[in-house]
Amino acid sequence: IDDSASLRQVVNIALTTAGYDVVEAENGQQALDKLDGTKYHLAICDVNMPVLDGISFVKKVKTMPGYRFLPIIMLTTESSESRKQEGQAAGARAWVVKPFRPDQILNAVSKLILP
Repeated sequence: IDDSASLRQVVNIALTTAGYDVVEAENGQQALDKLDGTKYHLAICDVNMPVLDGISFVKKVKTMPGYRFLPIIMLTTESSESRKQEGQAAGARAWVVKPFRPDQILNAVSKLILP
């Protein structure tokens, strides 16, 4: 979930190359609209996006019965401790700072979901 098409493409390539299926969204609201009962194992979400930001997305997901245990990784330029704490308090399970290496994302993903 990121408003940058090029960043979504980089993450998509890293994950699909590693054997994961990927569904993309441009913002938190578009991602919420995709939570229609479909089983997802993980979300990777930016913090700063139009329409619905990442922290607000996490808070909303955690109120949804079918998705409250969905692990969410924040992938963002935000690196301040206060933002990380805000994300953790909302329910994010990991925080990866941009720019990143694809192996950083794959490592975080592998810790949060079973192969």
